[in-house]
Amino acid sequence: MNAKANLTPRRTNKSDIQPRRMDFEFEADIPRYWFDGDQFKTILLSALSCTFPEGERFFVRSVRHYQKGITDEKLKEEVKGFIGQEAHHGNEHEAFNAFLEARGIPAKKVEEFVLRGLKWQGKFLSPKRQLAKTCALEHFTAMLAETILEHPEMLEGMDKRVLPLWFWHAVEESEHKSVAFDVYQDQEGGYWTRTSEMAVTTLEFLGFTIFHYFQLRGGMDDKRDLRSVLRGFNWLLGKPGWLRKLGPAYLAYYRRDFHPSQRDSRALREAGLKRLAALLDKPELLEEPAA
Repeated sequence: MNAKANLTPRRTNKSDIQPRRMDFEFEADIPRYWFDGDQFKTILLSALSCTFPEGERFFVRSVRHYQKGITDEKLKEEVKGFIGQEAHHGNEHEAFNAFLEARGIPAKKVEEFVLRGLKWQGKFLSPKRQLAKTCALEHFTAMLAETILEHPEMLEGMDKRVLPLWFWHAVEESEHKSVAFDVYQDQEGGYWTRTSEMAVTTLEFLGFTIFHYFQLRGGMDDKRDLRSVLRGFNWLLGKPGWLRKLGPAYLAYYRRDFHPSQRDSRALREAGLKRLAALLDKPELLEEPAA
C-alpha cells in the first residue's frame, strides 16, 4: 500500500479533531485473503468495510442536521472535525471496496444494499432517532477501534499493505467518539430514545453483518470452509474472544450517566499513531498539525 498525499496534518478547525487525508492505494498483488490468509476473517472485515462509505455519510447527515443550532463554540469546532474525518473515512473505504470488487468480492452489492436501507431510514426515522442511531453506531466503532489500538494483536496476520487503513480509521474513530453524543445531548437529549435506539441498532448491526457476510461469501472460493468459520467464532467469542470482551463497554452505554469520554484513550491513540507512522514509514504523521 502507498499513501500518496503529504500526511502532515493541517488544521481545518479549532478543535483537537483534525482530518488526515491518506489517499491509500491498494496493490493488485495483495492476496485475496488479506487477513491472515483466512476466508472468515477476510469476509467479516470486508463486510464491515462495505458498510462504511454510506454509513459514514449517514452519520454526517444526522449531525449536520443540528449543526446550525449548536451555540457551544468548542462543540461547533468538533463537529467540523467530525465531518471532515468521516468524509475521509468514507472515501478511503470506497477505494478499498473497489479493490475488493476487482478481486471478485462483490462489495458493490453490499454498498448498494446499505444505500437503499439508509435512504429508507432517512425517510421514516425522525432526525432525533437518526442522531441516536449515529450515537449508537459511533459507540460500536469506538469500542472496536479502541480494542484494536489496545490489542494490535487482534489484527495479527493482516497484510501490512492493508493494516494501515484499519489503524488510521481506529485512531480517528477514537478521536471523535464523543461528538455525535455531545450533539445529541446538546440538541435533543433523552435517555429512552438514546438507549432504545442502541437496543434496536444492536440487533440491526449483528443481523446485517451476518447477512452481508453471506452476500460476500458467494464471491469466495470455498463456501464450505467450516474450519475457517469455527476458527473465526473462536476468535470472536472463545479465545481470545474479541467480541465477547466488548461486553462491559457495550453495557456501559445504558447507564444514565454514560459519556464516551469516561474512558481516556489519548495514550492509545498516541501509540496507534506511532504504529501507523512506522507501518507507512511516514514520520511526519507524528508532527503537530500546521496552523
